Amino acid sequence: MKRLTLLRHAKSGWDDPVSRDFDRPLNGKGHRAARAMGQHMRDLGMRFDHVVASPALRVVETLGEVWTGYGRTLDPHYDRRIYLASAATLLDVVQETPDEASSLLLSGHNPGMEELILLLVPDRDDDATRDRVEEKFPTASVAELQFDVDHWADIKPGGGRIARFVRPRDIDSALGPDAIA
Repeated sequence: MKRLTLLRHAKSGWDDPVSRDFDRPLNGKGHRAARAMGQHMRDLGMRFDHVVASPALRVVETLGEVWTGYGRTLDPHYDRRIYLASAATLLDVVQETPDEASSLLLSGHNPGMEELILLLVPDRDDDATRDRVEEKFPTASVAELQFDVDHWADIKPGGGRIARFVRPRDIDSALGPDAIA
C-alpha cells in the first residue's frame, strides 16, 4: 500500500511587490493556516517517508510553518517541475518516488494539485469527499490518497481513494475564506 498526501501551499500575499510569481511570499493568514495544518497533521498521526515540493517561495514558507506546527522538520526534495505543474507532470513525479517510501508528501500549486486528485480518484456517486475536492481544493488543504500497489510506478488514473481531506477552515473557522488575512 502506498499513501500520497497532497498539500497545497498556504495563502500567499498579493500585496508584496515581487517581480516574479515564483517569489510571492505567504501572507499572515497563510502562515497561521500552514502552522495549524502541521499541528493537525501531527495530531492525526500522519507520517511521511519522502517529501517532494515546488521550490517556489510560498511552498517553501508553507512547509516551514507546517514543520513548526508538526514539531518535526522533514527534508524535502525541491523539484522545479512541480511549480505550476499539470496533473500529468505531478503524476510523473509521484511515479518516480523510490519504492522504499510508503508515504509521500507532495506540496505544490493549483490547479495541478486538485486535478491530480480528480485524476487519481474515480468519480463515484457516493463519494462526497471527492465532490468537496472537486468543488474547491483551498490553500493549505491536505488530501491523503491511498493506493493498493507496491510500486509508485504502478499508480494509475482512477486507482486511488481519498482517505481524508482537511481544509484549514475545518480545524479553525478563523482560517476560512471569510476570515481576515
